[in-house]
Amino acid sequence: MKKGPNIKGNPLKISVYILIPCYLIGEFLFPKYSLIYLLNLIGIIGLILSTLLFFTGFDIFKSYGENPLPKSETKKIIKTGIFAYCRNPIYLAFILFHLSMFMTFENVAYFISFIGLFAWINTNVIPKEEYFLKEQFGDEYSRYQESVKKWMFF
Repeated sequence: MKKGPNIKGNPLKISVYILIPCYLIGEFLFPKYSLIYLLNLIGIIGLILSTLLFFTGFDIFKSYGENPLPKSETKKIIKTGIFAYCRNPIYLAFILFHLSMFMTFENVAYFISFIGLFAWINTNVIPKEEYFLKEQFGDEYSRYQESVKKWMFF
């Protein structure tokens, strides 16, 4: 059986492991910057939406009998549910969660982790996955790429 793309690191674990040092660094080393309360509220909404996005994408993977880990083998392209609007909803959930943590708790370390996580996933994880899926599924995946945005909005 053909394994999945050769991605170094697990995006879920990295996303979660970054949260602890961000809290410690942001609380004890960086000054707090008071944001407008509306941004705090938007952050709370973002935390809720990112959690829903993560579990929705994860449940769809499981309903198709697929493993969401990037290195796992893939038997089919999931194009239904949230995957009809975004090719990477679980990664979007990770990134939105970190941005929302910044907006909610006014901790600059979460903002830095948001930028770093976005850059790493966008330049290292997704390109390897897309190359692998194009190799495995050919034109079917190319058509999916053309019809569905990578990050929902761009």
